[in-house]
Amino acid sequence: MTRTPRRYRSTQQDSARWDDFPLRDGDIVISAPPKSGTTWAQMVCALLVFRTPELPEPLSAISPWLDQLFTPREEMYAHLAGQEHRRVIKTHVPLDGLPLDPRVSYVAVARHPLDRALSLYHQAADVRAEWLHAFQIAENAPSAGPSSLTLPPVREWLLKWCRRGSSDGWEKDIAAAELHHPFDAWSRRAQPNVRLLHYADLCADLAGQMAALAEWLGITVEAEVWPELVKAATFDEMKARAKWLAPDTEIVADPVRFFHTGRSGAARDVLTEDDLDAYHERVAALAPQPFVDWLHHGLSTGAAPIGDSRAGVPA
Repeated sequence: MTRTPRRYRSTQQDSARWDDFPLRDGDIVISAPPKSGTTWAQMVCALLVFRTPELPEPLSAISPWLDQLFTPREEMYAHLAGQEHRRVIKTHVPLDGLPLDPRVSYVAVARHPLDRALSLYHQAADVRAEWLHAFQIAENAPSAGPSSLTLPPVREWLLKWCRRGSSDGWEKDIAAAELHHPFDAWSRRAQPNVRLLHYADLCADLAGQMAALAEWLGITVEAEVWPELVKAATFDEMKARAKWLAPDTEIVADPVRFFHTGRSGAARDVLTEDDLDAYHERVAALAPQPFVDWLHHGLSTGAAPIGDSRAGVPA
């Protein structure tokens, strides 16, 4: 039976752009909600593909966001068709909205929902106004122009991720929407061309995560180059090269502010114990515990995805 991808559409992006896109053998597709580590995963994959910390183009040109709508479809298709290297393509669409091609490697990135929410909060002032809706930052933001959004206190804003919404539908309930994207990927973890990455694991062992990903992608990196690649993928190094690595300038006003702190756990410092209890109760009602453990902690729980290879740094 032919699988029909679910369509995800907004004024800023449309998953239907994948329908006629000619995929290639060896393509790498990175699927992640905004502020989950998308840019980090793009950088890691680009470093592995080029095997040098000196990338030939800005990251957004090497690894474009295929389904965004501020670039005409044919222009985007032509840009990717002209790439002779192994392609690394970005999307914020869950895997159930993409054509799943056995020739393609799908890297799904997840992050603790509260940390992702806090990262979105901090980015709000740096996102151009027309993108505030797309990133779930504000429902009543101006339609264009520089962002001048006045945000509520951070705890009040984070409570949206803790309380039950007015609907049980994925699109209406923020907590459920947070879970659907990573859960869909997690449920496909046994598929040989699906790889799970977690923000916490990249923080805890960047070199090990990069080595395991290189092995899974079938990429061999020379030992003498390896330390340079790992260093180039660290938060401090990426922030120092923000103008070269931050996402499209159509979205981000100040590339340096895009890289806020990169710290995990900060959201839990803002919320009370009662807030956190409400959050965990809501999540427990929406998803199975093994998935929740992974979503909150990554592989530090010991629940490695099926087929996971925790290879060490290449010798």
